[in-house]
Amino acid sequence: MTDIEYDLVVRGQRVLTDEGIHPREVGISDGRILAVEPLGAGLSGREVIELAEDETLIPGLVDSHVHVNEPGRTEWEGFASATKAAAAGGVTTIIDMPLNSIPPTVSVDALNVKRRSAETQSFVDVGFWGGAIPGNTGDLRPLHEEGVFGFKCFLLHSGVDEFPHLEIDELEKDLAEIAAFDGLMIVHAEDSQAIDHAPSAEGAVYERFLHSRPRGAENVAIAEVIERARWTRARAHILHLSSSDALAMIASAKRDGVKLTVETCPHYLTLLAEEIPDGATAFKCCPPIREASNRELLWKGLQDGVIDCIVSDHSPSTVDLKDPEHGDFGVAWGGVASLQLGLPLIWSEARQRGIPLERVVEWMGRRPAELARLQRKGHLAPGYDADLAVFAAEETFVVDAEKLHHKNHITPYQGKSLSGVVRRTFVRGTEVDFSEPKGQLLRRGSA
Repeated sequence: MTDIEYDLVVRGQRVLTDEGIHPREVGISDGRILAVEPLGAGLSGREVIELAEDETLIPGLVDSHVHVNEPGRTEWEGFASATKAAAAGGVTTIIDMPLNSIPPTVSVDALNVKRRSAETQSFVDVGFWGGAIPGNTGDLRPLHEEGVFGFKCFLLHSGVDEFPHLEIDELEKDLAEIAAFDGLMIVHAEDSQAIDHAPSAEGAVYERFLHSRPRGAENVAIAEVIERARWTRARAHILHLSSSDALAMIASAKRDGVKLTVETCPHYLTLLAEEIPDGATAFKCCPPIREASNRELLWKGLQDGVIDCIVSDHSPSTVDLKDPEHGDFGVAWGGVASLQLGLPLIWSEARQRGIPLERVVEWMGRRPAELARLQRKGHLAPGYDADLAVFAAEETFVVDAEKLHHKNHITPYQGKSLSGVVRRTFVRGTEVDFSEPKGQLLRRGSA
């Protein structure tokens, strides 16, 4: 027994620490994990939670790729709705993309506008990416010093005119700039010329849309990012990898010492081009969902360590922008809203492949935290923030878009049966109650 009385003690047969899933007691005070002891240690707490037999306590997930869109396009999504969705899915930290908000986060002034929007509405902890666009190279260091976690750029039209893309030589210039202060560039890697020469996406046939965003467009762009990162010695990260063709050159670059990391997303790991009905624009995203053989190679890339992490790329819009009336892939907004569903989606697929929950949580929690250099997130261990989720891995449910917390109730997963239910979520030791936002804003270097 110990004389210490913690604010909260959680006990259970299944607690996922860095050592695996074991019977443990977790002592929490002042928002931090202070003790992890074998079950039976008798930790004392002002509040004590006993896990049910079917529940696993896991570290809160970190989603480093979320488009909140507020301010400016708050009808698409907002901090309150997005962070509720995150909490309901066991995600305790999100990092917000610099678009599609207005203004985009491409200067310190714009970052401050974003922070003012988020500071009283967030149910989980929130950090911010800055943006790299033509002409703002001089803003990158000030944004870095103000606490953004890195910089996002596009190599083709971003989908919104106020966030223009970089030409490849502009990318190299900005990589050289951020290398000087050890910043991170995260890249939407599709080649604009390859897309320009591809067939039109117009119409309701999904296969036509797939051909409009060929794997080659990703492959060429990723090759360029690798070489420019090699030359400048900057840190670079490939966003939402969908082309398995690129895995070999990514692996080679990593072996060569290029400072390269890569993510993929639940939609590329769970959905198949062959199964997408014509006109089903809820499935439209860029780069696109590809074929079954491609999906299998992405899973292999994860297991081999070539792909580092899994994040949502939660990119919602209003329902009308998905063009449900006509189902035209050429005009529908490209983005999948899945922030709340990521863990059950990946767990449902992983368990069929014999992949343990520990590995899933590593890909969706620890690795994204490492990407953003979040020093107190992603682990259930003493000294870390008490960001936790109670996960019932065997419980099943059917996705009902109307019950999801994100603002516009459209999802390609409607009606899908999934395993794994998040029953409770704690941010800094306080349970999320979905009525009072208690999340904090994060700055690089202090989180």
